[in-house]
Amino acid sequence: MQDLKDEIITLLPSLRGFARSLTRNDTEAEDLMQETLVKAIGSIHQFTPGTNLRAWLFTIQRNTFYTAYHRRRREPQMDAEAVDGLTSQPSQEWSLRLHKLDEALHQLPAEQREALMLVAGAGVTYEEAAEICECALGTIKSRVNRARCRLLEMLEDEAVPEVSGD
Repeated sequence: MQDLKDEIITLLPSLRGFARSLTRNDTEAEDLMQETLVKAIGSIHQFTPGTNLRAWLFTIQRNTFYTAYHRRRREPQMDAEAVDGLTSQPSQEWSLRLHKLDEALHQLPAEQREALMLVAGAGVTYEEAAEICECALGTIKSRVNRARCRLLEMLEDEAVPEVSGD
């Protein structure tokens, strides 16, 4: 049991990163992490020792996120303009770059973003990502490739200086 606990602890940073990529909000990501761990601990008797703990936890997290997402879609939404007035813009260049990357990531289709964050962000293998997303290995590879290409296009468009017509 202690080995399982230690292995879960080593996976926390990857789970946190994946939660952040799904929610786009640190507070919601922490809530998702907590709910994932509560569900995992409550279902630990269903985990088969020797199988892929990482894939099991990521699947729980992904399913928890989508269940909450569908539930929230049925609830009234807050006015986006009111929320924009509450935030301040980052002042440091690295913060701006990170913000642009985050914006570009969230312009990707959900399936591509999810696949990219699992493989490139959380270090999950393509096989594990396919298992977590419940799709074929080739589908995951395609989603990651398309996400990387599209992300590069979006970020290169940002980096190209405007040329005046003078």
